[in-house]
Amino acid sequence: MGSEVVALKVDVDTYAGTRDGVPRLLETMERFGIRATFYFSMGPDNSGKAIRRIFTRKGFLAKMLRTRAPSAYGLKTMLYGTLLPAPMIAESFPGVLRATAESGHEVGIHCWDHVKWHDLLPWFPKPVTAMELGKAGSLFERILGRRARTTAAPGWTVSPDSLEIQDAMGLDYCSDSRGSHPFYPRMAGREFRTLQIPTTWPTMDEILGENGITPGNINDHYISLLKSGLNVHTIHAEMEGGVMAASFVELLQRLQGRGVRFVTLGEAAVEFAAGAPVCDLMMGGLPGRAGDVAIQRPLTV
Repeated sequence: MGSEVVALKVDVDTYAGTRDGVPRLLETMERFGIRATFYFSMGPDNSGKAIRRIFTRKGFLAKMLRTRAPSAYGLKTMLYGTLLPAPMIAESFPGVLRATAESGHEVGIHCWDHVKWHDLLPWFPKPVTAMELGKAGSLFERILGRRARTTAAPGWTVSPDSLEIQDAMGLDYCSDSRGSHPFYPRMAGREFRTLQIPTTWPTMDEILGENGITPGNINDHYISLLKSGLNVHTIHAEMEGGVMAASFVELLQRLQGRGVRFVTLGEAAVEFAAGAPVCDLMMGGLPGRAGDVAIQRPLTV
Protein backbone atom coordinates (compact mmCIF):
# COMPACT_ATOMS: atom_id res chain seq x y z
CA MET A 1 0.00 0.00 0.00
CA GLY A 2 1.34 3.44 -0.96
CA SER A 3 1.75 5.94 1.85
CA GLU A 4 0.40 8.79 -0.31
CA VAL A 5 -3.37 8.54 -0.75
CA VAL A 6 -5.52 10.88 -2.87
CA ALA A 7 -9.31 11.11 -2.73
CA LEU A 8 -10.87 13.02 -5.62
CA LYS A 9 -14.00 14.97 -4.71
CA VAL A 10 -15.93 16.14 -7.78
CA ASP A 11 -18.31 19.08 -7.34
CA VAL A 12 -20.92 19.31 -10.09
CA ASP A 13 -22.38 22.80 -9.89
CA THR A 14 -24.19 23.43 -13.18
CA TYR A 15 -26.42 22.12 -15.95
CA ALA A 16 -23.57 22.27 -18.48
CA GLY A 17 -21.13 20.64 -16.07
CA THR A 18 -23.52 17.73 -15.60
CA ARG A 19 -24.18 17.37 -19.31
CA ASP A 20 -20.62 17.76 -20.60
CA GLY A 21 -18.08 17.72 -17.79
CA VAL A 22 -19.19 14.63 -15.90
CA PRO A 23 -19.15 12.28 -18.93
CA ARG A 24 -15.68 13.55 -19.83
CA LEU A 25 -14.44 12.95 -16.28
CA LEU A 26 -15.99 9.47 -16.24
CA GLU A 27 -14.12 8.65 -19.43
CA THR A 28 -10.83 10.03 -18.05
CA MET A 29 -11.13 8.21 -14.74
CA GLU A 30 -12.04 4.96 -16.46
CA ARG A 31 -8.86 5.27 -18.51
CA PHE A 32 -6.81 5.62 -15.33
CA GLY A 33 -8.77 3.04 -13.33
CA ILE A 34 -9.69 5.64 -10.70
CA ARG A 35 -12.90 5.90 -8.68
CA ALA A 36 -13.97 9.23 -7.18
CA THR A 37 -16.81 10.79 -5.20
CA PHE A 38 -19.20 12.95 -7.24
CA TYR A 39 -21.50 15.51 -5.61
CA PHE A 40 -24.38 16.64 -7.82
CA SER A 41 -26.39 19.85 -7.66
CA MET A 42 -29.91 18.46 -7.91
CA GLY A 43 -32.21 21.42 -8.54
CA PRO A 44 -32.20 24.60 -10.66
CA ASP A 45 -29.07 26.10 -12.19
CA ASN A 46 -29.27 29.71 -11.02
CA SER A 47 -25.64 30.47 -11.87
CA GLY A 48 -26.50 33.89 -13.27
CA LYS A 49 -27.62 35.08 -9.85
CA ALA A 50 -24.03 34.77 -8.64
CA ILE A 51 -23.45 38.14 -10.32
CA ARG A 52 -24.64 39.79 -7.09
CA ARG A 53 -21.39 38.62 -5.45
CA ILE A 54 -19.63 41.45 -7.32
CA PHE A 55 -21.36 43.77 -4.84
CA THR A 56 -21.22 41.59 -1.72
CA ARG A 57 -17.90 39.72 -1.87
CA LYS A 58 -14.60 41.53 -2.09
CA GLY A 59 -12.38 40.05 -4.79
CA PHE A 60 -15.13 38.17 -6.61
CA LEU A 61 -14.83 40.10 -9.88
CA ALA A 62 -11.02 39.83 -9.83
CA LYS A 63 -11.29 36.07 -9.29
CA MET A 64 -13.73 35.72 -12.20
CA LEU A 65 -11.34 37.55 -14.51
CA ARG A 66 -8.21 35.79 -13.18
CA THR A 67 -9.68 32.32 -13.76
CA ARG A 68 -11.38 33.24 -17.07
CA ALA A 69 -14.68 32.02 -15.66
CA PRO A 70 -16.76 33.05 -18.70
CA SER A 71 -14.80 30.66 -20.92
CA ALA A 72 -14.92 27.90 -18.29
CA TYR A 73 -18.62 28.12 -17.58
CA GLY A 74 -20.02 29.50 -20.83
CA LEU A 75 -22.22 32.50 -21.50
CA LYS A 76 -25.53 30.63 -21.16
CA THR A 77 -24.60 29.31 -17.74
CA MET A 78 -23.74 32.82 -16.59
CA LEU A 79 -27.21 33.99 -17.61
CA TYR A 80 -29.26 31.17 -16.06
CA GLY A 81 -31.71 32.43 -13.48
CA THR A 82 -31.51 36.02 -14.77
CA LEU A 83 -31.88 36.66 -18.51
CA LEU A 84 -32.41 32.94 -19.16
CA PRO A 85 -34.68 30.63 -17.16
CA ALA A 86 -32.93 28.35 -14.70
CA PRO A 87 -32.90 24.78 -16.08
CA MET A 88 -33.35 21.83 -13.74
CA ILE A 89 -30.13 19.85 -13.47
CA ALA A 90 -30.69 16.31 -12.17
CA GLU A 91 -34.15 16.00 -13.71
CA SER A 92 -32.63 16.86 -17.08
CA PHE A 93 -29.81 14.32 -16.83
CA PRO A 94 -30.85 11.43 -14.55
CA GLY A 95 -28.88 9.11 -16.82
CA VAL A 96 -25.65 10.96 -15.98
CA LEU A 97 -26.19 10.34 -12.27
CA ARG A 98 -26.98 6.68 -12.89
CA ALA A 99 -24.00 6.24 -15.22
CA THR A 100 -21.70 7.74 -12.58
CA ALA A 101 -22.91 5.27 -9.97
CA GLU A 102 -22.87 2.35 -12.40
CA SER A 103 -19.23 3.16 -13.25
CA GLY A 104 -18.30 2.42 -9.65
CA HIS A 105 -18.04 5.97 -8.40
CA GLU A 106 -19.56 7.20 -5.18
CA VAL A 107 -22.45 9.63 -5.69
CA GLY A 108 -23.75 12.17 -3.19
CA ILE A 109 -25.69 15.41 -2.87
CA HIS A 110 -24.08 18.79 -3.42
CA CYS A 111 -27.25 20.82 -2.91
CA TRP A 112 -30.65 21.70 -4.34
CA ASP A 113 -29.89 25.28 -5.48
CA HIS A 114 -26.13 25.95 -5.48
CA VAL A 115 -26.18 29.74 -5.63
CA LYS A 116 -29.00 30.07 -3.10
CA TRP A 117 -27.19 27.91 -0.52
CA HIS A 118 -23.76 29.42 -1.15
CA ASP A 119 -24.94 33.01 -0.89
CA LEU A 120 -27.82 32.92 1.58
CA LEU A 121 -27.35 30.01 4.01
CA PRO A 122 -26.47 32.24 7.02
CA TRP A 123 -29.91 33.87 6.71
CA PHE A 124 -31.94 30.68 6.19
CA PRO A 125 -34.45 29.80 8.90
CA LYS A 126 -33.85 26.19 9.92
CA PRO A 127 -36.94 24.90 7.99
CA VAL A 128 -35.54 26.38 4.76
CA THR A 129 -32.18 24.65 5.31
CA ALA A 130 -34.04 21.38 5.93
CA MET A 131 -36.17 21.90 2.83
CA GLU A 132 -33.16 22.51 0.59
CA LEU A 133 -31.52 19.26 1.69
CA GLY A 134 -34.84 17.43 1.77
CA LYS A 135 -35.74 18.28 -1.83
CA ALA A 136 -32.28 17.23 -3.01
CA GLY A 137 -32.48 13.99 -1.04
CA SER A 138 -35.92 13.13 -2.37
CA LEU A 139 -34.90 13.57 -6.00
CA PHE A 140 -31.64 11.68 -5.42
CA GLU A 141 -33.62 8.74 -4.06
CA ARG A 142 -36.07 8.89 -6.96
CA ILE A 143 -33.27 8.78 -9.54
CA LEU A 144 -30.92 6.28 -7.90
CA GLY A 145 -33.36 4.20 -5.89
CA ARG A 146 -31.57 4.68 -2.57
CA ARG A 147 -30.89 7.33 0.02
CA ALA A 148 -27.83 9.52 -0.27
CA ARG A 149 -25.10 8.57 2.19
CA THR A 150 -23.02 11.74 1.88
CA THR A 151 -23.38 15.45 1.16
CA ALA A 152 -20.96 18.32 0.44
CA ALA A 153 -21.99 21.93 0.94
CA PRO A 154 -21.67 24.42 -1.95
CA GLY A 155 -18.73 26.74 -1.46
CA TRP A 156 -17.86 24.95 1.80
CA THR A 157 -20.66 27.01 3.39
CA VAL A 158 -22.18 25.57 6.57
CA SER A 159 -24.16 26.61 9.63
CA PRO A 160 -25.00 24.90 12.91
CA ASP A 161 -28.45 24.24 11.45
CA SER A 162 -27.06 22.56 8.32
CA LEU A 163 -24.79 20.34 10.44
CA GLU A 164 -27.73 19.42 12.69
CA ILE A 165 -29.87 18.49 9.69
CA GLN A 166 -27.07 16.39 8.23
CA ASP A 167 -26.90 14.53 11.54
CA ALA A 168 -30.64 13.88 11.29
CA MET A 169 -30.20 12.46 7.77
CA GLY A 170 -28.06 9.63 9.14
CA LEU A 171 -25.22 10.20 6.68
CA ASP A 172 -22.01 8.18 6.70
CA TYR A 173 -19.90 11.34 6.45
CA CYS A 174 -19.87 14.81 4.88
CA SER A 175 -17.25 16.84 3.05
CA ASP A 176 -18.23 20.44 3.77
CA SER A 177 -14.97 21.85 5.02
CA ARG A 178 -11.36 22.77 4.40
CA GLY A 179 -8.71 21.31 6.66
CA SER A 180 -6.01 18.71 7.14
CA HIS A 181 -7.56 15.47 8.44
CA PRO A 182 -10.95 13.80 9.17
CA PHE A 183 -12.73 15.12 12.28
CA TYR A 184 -16.04 15.55 14.04
CA PRO A 185 -17.20 19.18 13.93
CA ARG A 186 -17.97 21.51 16.79
CA MET A 187 -19.57 24.79 15.73
CA ALA A 188 -20.97 27.59 17.85
CA GLY A 189 -20.32 25.46 20.94
CA ARG A 190 -22.31 22.47 19.66
CA GLU A 191 -20.79 19.11 18.76
CA PHE A 192 -22.08 17.12 15.80
CA ARG A 193 -21.77 13.41 15.09
CA THR A 194 -21.33 13.25 11.31
CA LEU A 195 -17.70 12.77 10.28
CA GLN A 196 -16.18 15.54 8.19
CA ILE A 197 -13.58 14.69 5.53
CA PRO A 198 -12.14 18.08 4.59
CA THR A 199 -10.61 19.16 1.32
CA THR A 200 -6.87 19.53 1.93
CA TRP A 201 -5.68 21.05 -1.36
CA PRO A 202 -6.68 24.38 -2.93
CA THR A 203 -8.93 24.27 -5.96
CA MET A 204 -7.81 25.36 -9.41
CA ASP A 205 -9.86 28.54 -9.34
CA GLU A 206 -8.21 29.59 -6.07
CA ILE A 207 -4.62 29.41 -7.31
CA LEU A 208 -4.67 29.97 -11.09
CA GLY A 209 -3.20 33.38 -11.83
CA GLU A 210 -1.87 33.77 -8.30
CA ASN A 211 1.82 33.65 -7.30
CA GLY A 212 2.94 32.83 -10.83
CA ILE A 213 0.74 29.74 -11.14
CA THR A 214 -0.37 29.06 -14.72
CA PRO A 215 -2.10 26.15 -16.48
CA GLY A 216 1.40 25.05 -17.49
CA ASN A 217 2.84 24.75 -13.99
CA ILE A 218 -0.18 24.28 -11.73
CA ASN A 219 0.53 20.56 -11.36
CA ASP A 220 4.02 21.30 -10.01
CA HIS A 221 2.24 23.09 -7.19
CA TYR A 222 -0.14 20.19 -6.55
CA ILE A 223 2.70 17.67 -6.48
CA SER A 224 4.49 19.89 -3.95
CA LEU A 225 1.44 19.65 -1.66
CA LEU A 226 1.34 15.84 -1.69
CA LYS A 227 1.86 14.47 1.80
CA SER A 228 1.94 11.02 3.36
CA GLY A 229 -1.54 9.88 4.36
CA LEU A 230 -4.81 11.30 3.04
CA ASN A 231 -4.89 14.14 0.51
CA VAL A 232 -8.35 15.35 -0.59
CA HIS A 233 -8.53 17.24 -3.88
CA THR A 234 -11.77 18.95 -4.93
CA ILE A 235 -12.18 19.33 -8.67
CA HIS A 236 -15.07 20.77 -10.66
CA ALA A 237 -16.90 19.21 -13.57
CA GLU A 238 -16.86 22.59 -15.25
CA MET A 239 -13.08 23.07 -14.94
CA GLU A 240 -11.25 19.71 -14.85
CA GLY A 241 -14.03 18.24 -16.99
CA GLY A 242 -13.90 21.22 -19.33
CA VAL A 243 -11.33 23.87 -20.20
CA MET A 244 -8.72 22.43 -17.79
CA ALA A 245 -9.19 18.80 -18.78
CA ALA A 246 -5.68 18.43 -20.23
CA SER A 247 -4.08 19.73 -17.01
CA PHE A 248 -6.15 17.27 -14.98
CA VAL A 249 -5.07 14.35 -17.16
CA GLU A 250 -1.45 15.36 -16.68
CA LEU A 251 -1.97 15.54 -12.90
CA LEU A 252 -3.36 12.00 -12.83
CA GLN A 253 -0.41 10.77 -14.90
CA ARG A 254 2.06 12.35 -12.50
CA LEU A 255 0.28 11.07 -9.40
CA GLN A 256 0.08 7.55 -10.75
CA GLY A 257 3.73 7.75 -11.72
CA ARG A 258 4.54 8.41 -8.06
CA GLY A 259 2.59 5.35 -6.97
CA VAL A 260 -0.21 7.34 -5.34
CA ARG A 261 -3.19 5.25 -4.24
CA PHE A 262 -6.62 6.66 -5.15
CA VAL A 263 -9.68 6.15 -2.95
CA THR A 264 -13.24 7.42 -2.77
CA LEU A 265 -14.17 9.60 0.17
CA GLY A 266 -16.27 6.71 1.49
CA GLU A 267 -13.20 4.48 1.47
CA ALA A 268 -11.22 7.26 3.14
CA ALA A 269 -13.88 7.50 5.86
CA VAL A 270 -13.40 3.83 6.67
CA GLU A 271 -9.60 3.92 6.49
CA PHE A 272 -8.81 7.22 8.20
CA ALA A 273 -11.71 7.87 10.62
CA ALA A 274 -10.40 5.82 13.54
CA GLY A 275 -9.55 8.17 16.36
CA ALA A 276 -10.80 11.23 14.47
CA PRO A 277 -10.83 14.14 16.93
CA VAL A 278 -13.46 16.76 17.61
CA CYS A 279 -12.33 20.03 16.02
CA ASP A 280 -13.85 23.47 15.87
CA LEU A 281 -15.38 24.39 12.53
CA MET A 282 -15.68 28.08 11.71
CA MET A 283 -16.35 30.22 8.68
CA GLY A 284 -13.26 32.16 7.63
CA GLY A 285 -11.24 33.37 4.66
CA LEU A 286 -8.80 31.43 2.49
CA PRO A 287 -6.35 32.83 -0.11
CA GLY A 288 -7.90 32.99 -3.56
CA ARG A 289 -11.51 32.80 -2.40
CA ALA A 290 -14.00 35.65 -2.43
CA GLY A 291 -16.02 34.86 0.66
CA ASP A 292 -15.73 32.69 3.74
CA VAL A 293 -15.51 28.89 3.89
CA ALA A 294 -15.81 26.35 6.69
CA ILE A 295 -12.31 25.81 8.11
CA GLN A 296 -11.16 23.12 10.52
CA ARG A 297 -9.41 24.40 13.67
CA PRO A 298 -6.83 23.63 14.83
CA LEU A 299 -5.39 23.02 11.41
CA THR A 300 -2.32 20.79 11.20
CA VAL A 301 -0.08 20.77 8.15
